[in-house]
Amino acid sequence: MSLKRFLVGVGVGLLAGTVLKEQLSKELISPEKALRIVKRKVGQQGAIEGSWIHMIPEDFERKFINYKVYRGGISCTMEGEFYQFDFIVDGETGAILELSSQD
Repeated sequence: MSLKRFLVGVGVGLLAGTVLKEQLSKELISPEKALRIVKRKVGQQGAIEGSWIHMIPEDFERKFINYKVYRGGISCTMEGEFYQFDFIVDGETGAILELSSQD
């Protein structure tokens, strides 16, 4: 085996390892960032009065897909009415998976 082939093999192995490591170790966003995302989206509809978020992510399943999520709540005033919402945010992407009104 030539040295050139050996070095190509090592390079391909390192590249594959790096790509796999990034795919397997997706970091979660911080709970503070998740809360900022929700506040920004809901804030477009009205004035935010208060908010909270659980700091520890939890497992959540929707339509056979598993997520690591943050749960929280937000209260706001829209068109003179006071509303309270519960939310669930994907811990990897920050996407709002659920926003439901507290009745």
